Amino acid sequence: MIQAIADELIMRKNEVNETVETIYFGGGTPSLLTIDEIQFLINTIQENFDVINTPEITLEANPDDLSEEKILELADSPINRLSIGIQSFFEEDLKFMNRSHSALESKDCLSVASRHFENITIDLIYGVPNMSIDKWTENLQIAFDFGVNHISSYALTVEPKTALDVFIKSGKFPPLDEQLASDHFDVLVNETEKNGFIHYEISNFGKPNFFSKHNTSYWHQKQYLGVGPSAHSFKGKERSWNVSNNAKYIKSIQDKILPREVEILAVADQFNEYIMTGLRTIWGVSLDVVAQDYGETYKTHLLNGVEVYQRIGLLKIDNNIVLTTQKGKFLVDGIASELFMID
Repeated sequence: MIQAIADELIMRKNEVNETVETIYFGGGTPSLLTIDEIQFLINTIQENFDVINTPEITLEANPDDLSEEKILELADSPINRLSIGIQSFFEEDLKFMNRSHSALESKDCLSVASRHFENITIDLIYGVPNMSIDKWTENLQIAFDFGVNHISSYALTVEPKTALDVFIKSGKFPPLDEQLASDHFDVLVNETEKNGFIHYEISNFGKPNFFSKHNTSYWHQKQYLGVGPSAHSFKGKERSWNVSNNAKYIKSIQDKILPREVEILAVADQFNEYIMTGLRTIWGVSLDVVAQDYGETYKTHLLNGVEVYQRIGLLKIDNNIVLTTQKGKFLVDGIASELFMID
């Protein structure tokens, strides 16, 4: 697999015509990689792409993957940012979400990691049934006390046919409560602001100079190259994704065939993506960009839709930029979909 990923990087090196600023080891469980394997892949990137001197290099990991030995190894590697899937600091929440790590492991790994990495982001889940406001506030306070400089936080969702889905349908667990999630979101926004975080994307909160450079590139519609099984890539008017089957992926790469599907995005699709990503951020949607890149028809369509949400206080226009209000943030995905251009 490691060799196949390296070979794919080499096969696709001419697809990227910009300087590489971020490298992200995500998806499955990249923390299973040895330091030598991580270094091998980074070397392959540096040998085949134009990379800045100090790229942001992130590795995703779960607390149970991050022993003290592993953290020390990572600290000596080119990895300079950790993304840790904490989810909650409370045992009962982790059991409810069927997580493999414990609350103690969450705290132990953060205790060690925060001594060796300045740039750490953690994931926290809100909207968990039976989680009180006080408990959610305490979850956040624990993160603040560890000196974490970035938090990604998402509402709990239930995927079909998962264990949680079965438990809720059988009455073993209560159903999700949207009002509870909304209340938790308000606490999240207020508490992070009090502690010096900037709410720069709906689910992301960073202290100054600690925004995710990698994810910010997504939201600014920059091109990205994804390699490995299931990886997605984006290049302006084109999106592609690799086959998800590991064996098929490796065999295809060995046969010198890229195992991917490609979709050419219509103008309406490009516009809709800009609306969806832009409204989620503090940078918003530029009416000038819409007119320039998509045409006056799209600008008129957008303004007509925005007017409806301005009247009820969910959207605003500031210096020709469409932004969500505080009241509109929790509802942003639904609002964005209503502004789409349906081709």
